[in-house]
Amino acid sequence: MSDYKPLTRSKSNRMIAGVCAGFADYLNIDPTVVRLLFVLGFFLAGPGIIIAYLIMAIVTPEQ
Repeated sequence: MSDYKPLTRSKSNRMIAGVCAGFADYLNIDPTVVRLLFVLGFFLAGPGIIIAYLIMAIVTPEQ
């Protein structure tokens, strides 16, 4: 049987909504790396990354 790991927002390691920390936990990497990638994505992709973050904050369940 496969190990299913759901994507959830972090309750303990959050800065705003816990999306980056939850995504980092899902990928088993440091949350700071994911946060930096989101900031870099904002400067490269523009405000679309903010909209994606807000959608993830609404759709992704909390831990």
